[in-house]
Amino acid sequence: MQLQVMNSPFSQEQSELLNRLLSTLTEPQKMWLSGYLAGMAGTVLPQVTGSELVPQQNGSALSKEVTVLFGSQTGNAQGLAENVAAKLKERGFQVTLAPMNEFKANNIKKVQNLLLLVSTHGEGDPPDNALSFHEFLHGRRAPQLKDLRFSVLSLGDSSYEFFCKTGKDFDKRLEELGGQRLYPRFDCDLDYDEPAAEWLEGVLSSLGEAKAEEAVSPLASIGAGTSVGQSVYSRTNPFKAEVLENINLNGRGSNKETRHIELSLEGSNLEFEPGDSLGIYPENDPELVDLIIGKMNWNPDEVVTLNKQGETRSLRDSLLSYYEITVLTKPLIQKAAELTSDHQLQQLVAPGQEEDLRTYIEGRDLLDLIQDFSFEGITASVFVSILRKMPARLYSIASSLRANPDEVHLTIGTVRYDSNGRSRKGVCSIQCAERVQPGDYLPVYIQRNQNFKLPANPDTPIIMIGPGTGAAPFRSFLQEREELAAQGKTWLFFGDQHFVTDFLYQTEWQQWLKKDVLTKMDVAFSRDTEEKVYVQHRMLEQSKELYQWLEEGAVIYICGDEKNMAHDVHETLIQIIEQEGGRSREQAEAYLAEMQQQKRYQRDVY
Repeated sequence: MQLQVMNSPFSQEQSELLNRLLSTLTEPQKMWLSGYLAGMAGTVLPQVTGSELVPQQNGSALSKEVTVLFGSQTGNAQGLAENVAAKLKERGFQVTLAPMNEFKANNIKKVQNLLLLVSTHGEGDPPDNALSFHEFLHGRRAPQLKDLRFSVLSLGDSSYEFFCKTGKDFDKRLEELGGQRLYPRFDCDLDYDEPAAEWLEGVLSSLGEAKAEEAVSPLASIGAGTSVGQSVYSRTNPFKAEVLENINLNGRGSNKETRHIELSLEGSNLEFEPGDSLGIYPENDPELVDLIIGKMNWNPDEVVTLNKQGETRSLRDSLLSYYEITVLTKPLIQKAAELTSDHQLQQLVAPGQEEDLRTYIEGRDLLDLIQDFSFEGITASVFVSILRKMPARLYSIASSLRANPDEVHLTIGTVRYDSNGRSRKGVCSIQCAERVQPGDYLPVYIQRNQNFKLPANPDTPIIMIGPGTGAAPFRSFLQEREELAAQGKTWLFFGDQHFVTDFLYQTEWQQWLKKDVLTKMDVAFSRDTEEKVYVQHRMLEQSKELYQWLEEGAVIYICGDEKNMAHDVHETLIQIIEQEGGRSREQAEAYLAEMQQQKRYQRDVY
């Protein structure tokens, strides 16, 4: 609504200026301006110099100190938090940046402005470095936070039932403790760049930052924060790495196929450390793409618009390399239901049918959706607009850059299974197994993982637990330790199905044992004996010595499946600490929690 000169105390020039300004303001900016003017009416406001204070909505002085806390498992939330902190500092804010487990939880009552960036892990769980802070806030010792202003950026994957649950939990709890939202929570799916930029713009506006719009561009290229060194390549600008080697590590007759892939990073200036991951942007199965196009009677050469930036590609190319077509999510099904009057689909997304929807989504893809329901007459342009961008696949790096300059090695287990009457294939793993040859190129980037790192002191003993492809980072650990001539003891627990066909990197482990780079190795091949034996059983057999290593300050690393293996190994560690340390269950859990706090218990689980 525009100001009318006759009904206002403003001159015509002032009215025109105000009208031009008001038409450009966001809601948070309007709220801030309202508070600022109200404060001027009742309070003498401080002169703002850009370093100390800004006006608050109620007219009181608001500190320009901002605390940015992150909880991150794979590094995405950390990369975002670092970028956010940098942008705040550029604008004169005094920033405290920390992972949640390194922030003294009780100091939260002293914080006025809190930005909390957190991912959700597994089945709605906090990432490892957010566990203690999450427990504190949800416990009896959590203080009242009536002076706190906060905002939450939550990362997740909408294909999971508990999408962004950890961020939602924090947001709700901070409000329950009396905190006031300075900007609403944003829940981001795997393609988080644009919503994260929008969130930061709103946060800066609510903090009284006049140049909030400048935040959009830097955050849109947040992937740059995930690469070490000065490389121009990042998550949003991947490097096309040439495939040097692609071999099957499993022997003839194995139930598994595990690819060892070596890629050239020459000319990229990309750097990484043992424990980091490599992201690959894969391509969908051409056969599946053609089946979808044929079923919908679309023209594969039709040009479709991919994003807000107006980028276009042919329909077939966009389904091959831009859109996700192998996973169904609740938001996708809901959007699809809005495109059609199909009664069965409408019923599936109706309130009260959540269990049926979960059951339907499991193990189905886009082809199932268009075969099971009627989408007749819907154009390709309309339909692809409801699809989400295909996310990169992350793989633990299986090599040391010191040992293999300008190269990166991966250990990729192929995924094949049957579901709902059709054969299914893992997108990236099958591309690598069936369609990628030496000389081909893959778009890649480095994903830092500060939560899975070798100890700074090379004399520190380490215990590595990694069945199957979980051994990948430990190959990089031992390559690195060999290059550094590290003196610390090393112990590897490895497991798989069969000794003869599935002993991944067997020759290399044996060579490291001979050189004493690897001090000790225990193996478990579950299908070679009548009773299945796993790595946790070998740990129990060695419980006395394993506990002695812990008492000597050893760091434990776990890599692999979270739901089963990592859970069982965690329970086994508690049992060993109870048994060998003469502790109660509660004391053993506290011992392990303290190790985690000291970064002596690290997990790279998925």
